[in-house]
Amino acid sequence: MTKALETLATLTFASFLIPMFSFPVRADTCSSTPVTARGEESRYVWLAKTKTRATWRAKVRAHPDLGPDYSNWARAHDTEERCLTGPNGTVCIFTGTPCRP
Repeated sequence: MTKALETLATLTFASFLIPMFSFPVRADTCSSTPVTARGEESRYVWLAKTKTRATWRAKVRAHPDLGPDYSNWARAHDTEERCLTGPNGTVCIFTGTPCRP
């Protein structure tokens, strides 16, 4: 067998083995249920989002099964940010599944 064919055979064989031994993301790094938080009404959308994010983090930190390791909004999965603007200002509701690093 030539060196090129041997290399090709090795790469082909390895491409079949890699999926068998790859490691999926551990399911225990994320909560099993999402957390929803409603922020305070604010005059500005950016401030309403900031307040809601802080409320979400506080709820996650206070949860007995989660805590501070899970309280980073940027690491949360399946996030949804809804903001409603009316004559008195903006209110946001954030939902996300907390995950730890």
